[in-house]
Amino acid sequence: MRFSFLLALLTITTTAYSQKIKTTEGDPSVLKDQTSVNIEFNYEGLSVGKFKKEADYIAKKTEEYNKKEAGKGDKWAEAWQQDRSRAYEPQFLEQFLEKSKLKNEKTAKYTLIFHTRFIEPGLNVGAWRKNAYIDATVTIVETTNRGHVVAVLTVDKAPGRDVMGVDFDTSWRISEAYAKAGKSLSKYIW
Repeated sequence: MRFSFLLALLTITTTAYSQKIKTTEGDPSVLKDQTSVNIEFNYEGLSVGKFKKEADYIAKKTEEYNKKEAGKGDKWAEAWQQDRSRAYEPQFLEQFLEKSKLKNEKTAKYTLIFHTRFIEPGLNVGAWRKNAYIDATVTIVETTNRGHVVAVLTVDKAPGRDVMGVDFDTSWRISEAYAKAGKSLSKYIW
């Protein structure tokens, strides 16, 4: 009985986070003929979990951790910001560039702006888990003429989870969502 319930719960959790990529404007296939692209990341207006503003999420988590141990929340807040360049962006870049065979160069004809709109950090406490996922808007512009938008895409519910179920670290789960987004976006365009 318990096993059946857990299996059903796992199935529901997995299907609830189906990634969707959609072109909302223009044609992203212009990248197909390129050898390089300039990739930038943007986090303006980011919402996290149930918080509309990332700053509110950071304040709450910082306070919670500092109550448990002095200074722990401050270290967590610093790590939260550093995870972008340390974990999330490298995972996206590795998967996107590997699958597309493009190089990331500032002088490329086109710039791809990956704007993260929402992060669900998820959780994994052994007996209970909630997968992480991200939502983003991808804008492709001409590098020398940023006002010329070539294409706009949405990436919704890019899942972040470890296949083995040992993703206890929030940073790991979220970085996996960026890896999945990079891999799937490359596949979608090509």
